[in-house]
Amino acid sequence: MNTMLQVEKRTATTKGELRKLRQEGKIPGVIYGRQVKEPTPLAVDAKQVQHILRTAPNAVLEIQVPNGGTQPVMLGELQRDPLSRQIVHVDFHQINMNEEVRTAVRVELVGEAPGAKEGGIMQLLQHELDIQCLPSRIPESIQVDITQLQIGENLLLEQLQLPEGVEPRADGDLVIVTILAPQKALDEAEAAEAAEAAEAAAQRSEEAKMEDISSSS
Repeated sequence: MNTMLQVEKRTATTKGELRKLRQEGKIPGVIYGRQVKEPTPLAVDAKQVQHILRTAPNAVLEIQVPNGGTQPVMLGELQRDPLSRQIVHVDFHQINMNEEVRTAVRVELVGEAPGAKEGGIMQLLQHELDIQCLPSRIPESIQVDITQLQIGENLLLEQLQLPEGVEPRADGDLVIVTILAPQKALDEAEAAEAAEAAEAAAQRSEEAKMEDISSSS
């Protein structure tokens, strides 16, 4: 079920008018699309936009376009104030529910990795995945099963079971999550290697001394 987003027609265009609009808790925006005769300026409640960004930033939304009826849209470009990071403008792209769209979906780890239980350091390298599918098939998240992941192993994109109809837009060898050896183990290994090197150097030094003694005698 699509989320209904309440918008209103926007007439404010000057900097002063737009500033006043934002002070009222609204964000100026524009909707584009083939079903929209021309880019339509609108205003949307800032709290609604923030809620969508927190819960379902890639969801299909429905808005009542002024003079254009109800249309399915997706969030497009967001413009933020460089200092406050508050959203100052938002684009909405009108979409066709029968045509595939490209979007990004968050990655959700499922289960517990044996390697992590043994002290390995798990790193999620891809927090989102770029996908392509019909709007109705956009998942809330891409679930990644890590219950077989051991220390020193990677989980690749080609190993994931994506939902039906969802295609990735990256190469299959993209590393999604990895488990590194514990840092302590790495330090111990480095220390052992350094000790072996020092012992070998000391032995070479002793052998050199013995050769010097033999030569001088």
